[in-house]
Amino acid sequence: MRYKGPLPKRVTGRFNAWMVGLRASPRWGRLVSGRLTVVTYTGRRSGRTFSTPVAYRRAADGVTITVAMPERKLWWRNFSGEGGPISLDLDGSDRTGHAVARVDGKGRVTIGVRFDHPPAASSR
Repeated sequence: MRYKGPLPKRVTGRFNAWMVGLRASPRWGRLVSGRLTVVTYTGRRSGRTFSTPVAYRRAADGVTITVAMPERKLWWRNFSGEGGPISLDLDGSDRTGHAVARVDGKGRVTIGVRFDHPPAASSR
């Protein structure tokens, strides 16, 4: 029988650190930052602040995050039900919003994020 529980912390910690490093790298950062961001949220039960890299795609008034292997991850459950506050590092600045997780009939999880405010004007 295969193990279906959460991924070991040492595996996720190393992978997440590698992804954040890739996003911050001068060589690859521009290529991956359009699809990869870091979300920051407060755990519902612990009250601790967590940050994790996730893939996203832009929507009309926010972003959509598709959770890969949701049965093996726990973080997205902080946004089930009524959802909760979230912060995303997009385009070099933090954007705050409200995130709600949705589970479809096949067990796939998507998180819809609506931003609190429009992005700040660029100074270019």
